This record gives sequence, structure tokens and C-alpha cells, in this order.
Amino acid sequence: MPPGMGPARLELCSFCNRGAEQVERLIAGPPDIYICNECVDLCNSIMAKEAPQRGKNPLKLKRVPAPQELKADLDGYVIGQERAKKVLSVAVHNHYQRILSREQAKPDDIELEKSNVLLIGPTGSGKTLMARTLAKTLHVPFAIGDATTLTEAGYVGEDVENILLRLLQAADQDLDAAERGIIYIDEIDKIGRKSENASITRDVSGEGVQQALLKILEGTVANIPPQGGRKHPEQKYIQMDTSNILFIAGGTFEGIEEHIASRIGKRRVGFIGTGNDSGSLRDKAKNLKFVDTDDILKFGMIPELIGRFPILTALEPLDEAAYINILTQPRNALVKQYKRFLELENVQLDFEPEALRAIATKAALKGTGARGLRSVVEEVMLELMYDIPSRPDIKSVTITKEMVERNSKAFTEQRLISEARPRVKAEERRESA
Repeated sequence: MPPGMGPARLELCSFCNRGAEQVERLIAGPPDIYICNECVDLCNSIMAKEAPQRGKNPLKLKRVPAPQELKADLDGYVIGQERAKKVLSVAVHNHYQRILSREQAKPDDIELEKSNVLLIGPTGSGKTLMARTLAKTLHVPFAIGDATTLTEAGYVGEDVENILLRLLQAADQDLDAAERGIIYIDEIDKIGRKSENASITRDVSGEGVQQALLKILEGTVANIPPQGGRKHPEQKYIQMDTSNILFIAGGTFEGIEEHIASRIGKRRVGFIGTGNDSGSLRDKAKNLKFVDTDDILKFGMIPELIGRFPILTALEPLDEAAYINILTQPRNALVKQYKRFLELENVQLDFEPEALRAIATKAALKGTGARGLRSVVEEVMLELMYDIPSRPDIKSVTITKEMVERNSKAFTEQRLISEARPRVKAEERRESA
């Protein structure tokens, strides 16, 4: 060893203590600190498991479906609502065209802004179904948030950021995919102010929620609690950019027809309600197609929130013909589902046209829209679905108007027995012969 020279320092990984000859590569840091390639790989795998994926993954869509293609997919699940389907198809097409153009943007390109959508219509008219169908068609993450559970930050309830957390969970913690997803905010009308006058007290579940939603709807980098809300204050927040998330809000806005009728001059006058258009008064839902931002403002929504939903469309109430089409035409129609159930039992199921009309009439009286159809059909089919798996002698069943209207177990059993008796007697005659 030359004079004045100390012993040679060994280059060892500061984490696993292995030398340079034991690993593929040893990376030097500050004096006497090293890390090997294997420890780097281990650190990357730990970060990948514990944190959402943040990369530069492009949008999986190479071509955004045309509005007519999107509407064709909606037609497979939603009956009627032609204008609403066109409006929503154009809005979704433009939104994802905007995302693709931003990923391929040039410095001098025109900056496109997103347009959120507000759907107004009676319950059971297909608002949630349309949003879910579009998300499934485009293969993007989709989440539903209920506005009635939201409160202003600091109060008991859910923060508005929890809606973004649901979208992140739907994207399997893929942050890039979540930032291009669709969020449907249901019951948006339930957070309206009780009156048009500003309240002197804090409205933490109404106007407070509207104020909290403003930045998220417009586009901001929000801090998302990975475990949800204020229960874990020590958790590290996830930052999510909402500028590419499409927000679709829906609500029934019950009573808004009165504001519309008052604005367009079609309202009741006097004690017995004599107006200048009795047809519109008998069916107030027809006024929904004239809805405007002024009507929503009078309903109790703040102007700042209304401005975040530039696209506004109303859904039409369902009539009896629409109910019958919903029973038979969509890909997941109830009649098709029950026919398939009984096919698994080797039984053919048929519905008479009058039976379908009777089901539609009973569902319309419930006032819950298309959701009422399932409860009526379930009620009609209960005894059949209970008895048929144990009755190998039954090969076909026809649902009649009487079975829907009377809907008694004794009548259903009598129907089954009367249909099965001729087959049983024929088999007995063959055996005796």
C-alpha cells in the first residue's frame, strides 16, 4: 500500500449491503451512499402497490364513436327520449374528441373547454341508464354519486371529494383512467335552496354542497382521501385533476313545471284554475321541454352551479306505449329475461298483448316510471317461478290479462292445472292402451 493511503473503501449497497460484484449495477449517490438495481426495482414495486398508478397512459379510445353510433347503443337500452339521447350523444362525443385533441395538441391549437350535462326528468325515465350505457360503450370508468348524502366540509356526512374517490375505485386505482371517466350525480335537485333569498344561517347540505361542487365541476386538482373522508386524518391525499372528467347530473326537479308555466304564461287562474291552455294544465310534464336556466334558478340552484352545466335537456314522461316497448324491446327487457329463466326450466313463456297492456297500466299508476314495471312483473310471476321448477308436466305458460289484474295464487294455480290436465290425461290414455 503506498504511504499515506488508507484502506480501500468497499462499495456496498446502503440498503441490502451487497457489493458491486453481487448485483448488476450499483448507483452512487452522496459520498459513501450507494443503491443497487434490485433495491430500485423493489422500491418501484412497493410504490406501485401502495399508490394509484400515475403515468402518461393515453386514452384507450383511438377513435371516438360518432354521435349516431352512440345513440344507436342508447336505443338498445333506452326507449323514447329521442332529443335527450341526441343531446347526450353529441356532448359525450365532443368531450372525448376534446381529450384526444389535447393529447395531440400543438402549441398554437385552439383550447377546447368541456361541457357538463344536466338532465331533468321524472323518476324512472332513464337518466341514470343513459349515463351508464354511454360509459360502458366507451369503456371508461363510471361512478354514481348521490347528492343527498353530501355535506359541506367539516360537517357530518360525505365530502364532495368522495364522489371522485368512487371513480378512482371504479378505475382500479388507475389515476389516468379515472381522470377521463364519467361521474353521474343523482338527485342534484335535492341540494337546492329552500327559497330564493340567501339564508342567514349555514345551509350545509344544500347551498354549501353547491358551493363545494363548483371547483370540481369546472376543473381543478382535488385532494382525494384514499380511505374516504375524515375518519382517517393521518392518510396521505391523492391529487386528481378533474378537468377531463365529464359530469352528468340528473334530478326530477319536482314542481319546476309550475315555474315554467308561470314564465311562458300557462298557469292556473282563480280558485278552480281556469287557464289559457287546459291541455298543458292537465299534463304539466309537457312543459318540461320549455325548461330554461331561469326556472332552475328559481328552483333553488345557485347561478354559479347552473353555469357549470351549459348543456341542459329534459326527458319526457313515459306513456303506456313506452311502457310496453320497455317490456319487450331493450336488450335487457323484462319479458326477454323471464322467457330466458323459463327456458332454463324447459318451459316456453308467452305474454298476450292485453297482458302487456295491463302490466303497463298498473306500472303507470305506481308513479315510479320504468322501475314500476319490474315490481308488477315480479308480482305476476312470483307463483309461476315458485311452482314451475317442481312441475315437469308443464311445458308452456301464457300470461293473460286476467292473471295480471286478478293476480291471485288460486287463479294462477288453476291456470297451471288447466294447462297441464290435457297432457296428463293423454299420457294416462297412452299408458292404459
